[in-house]
Amino acid sequence: MSKIIQRLLIFFVGIPVVICFIIPRFLNHLPLQFLITIFSFMSAWELHDMLAAKNRTFFKPLIIFLSVLLPVISYLCGLFKINLAVVGTASPIECPVIFAVEAFTTKDFSESNIKIANGIFTIAYSGLLPTFISRLTVFDHSIQIICLFVILVFISDSAAWLIGMLFGKNNRGIIAVSPNKSVAGFIGAYLGTILFAILSKYVFFKDLLGQCSFVKLIILAVVVTTASIIGDLAESVFKRSCGFKDSGNVILGRGGALDSIDSMFAAAPFYYIIVEFIF
Repeated sequence: MSKIIQRLLIFFVGIPVVICFIIPRFLNHLPLQFLITIFSFMSAWELHDMLAAKNRTFFKPLIIFLSVLLPVISYLCGLFKINLAVVGTASPIECPVIFAVEAFTTKDFSESNIKIANGIFTIAYSGLLPTFISRLTVFDHSIQIICLFVILVFISDSAAWLIGMLFGKNNRGIIAVSPNKSVAGFIGAYLGTILFAILSKYVFFKDLLGQCSFVKLIILAVVVTTASIIGDLAESVFKRSCGFKDSGNVILGRGGALDSIDSMFAAAPFYYIIVEFIF
């Protein structure tokens, strides 16, 4: 399947489907929370399998359970109006659980540090990061806030690919982990998100962004784009380190869940902070 067809399918099918999960607000956006939990599960599964290819890893069902538990706690906090700081407290509490299991069940401790580090990393990446998407549901205008986030990440990724394809032939190879990335592509990502953010002030998200200054909109676009790029590159590092081309094969034309959600997971904490403290 060509890249152009993939992008068109994502735009005309994937994005509308995701928005259909975002729009229903009953029970604290239950459909969206379910989708977040599914991607947390799939991401934990794929990341554990990648790490297991070259390293000793922790008991897989426990790591997946602890990963998925964090988005569920975040959802319940929003549903019952509990302080979201509980999510931040639950994350470090899970670490002693891993320590205890390793201490009481392992006979050979030569690779215990690697197993524990891989387990904590999987939980942080696949469990903690998606909670910042879940936390967006507690804000006023939550539907618009979450839709804006999803679209900004999509535009960042797609603009980078399109501009890189058109103008990046002679400025690629600047990053070893992803040699097809180009300077033109990075510039295109920033220009695309900045343009959309400014346009949204007047067209797409007038109620949400109508009172925002251009400076705030540019900050929003630049931060989300930077985090999205880093998320994409970081996942490339994980895959190359473990000898994988794709994290999985569950999504047609995209590979695994991690291949599709890496930028969004990485950008979610920064977007949440901007919404919480700047807007």
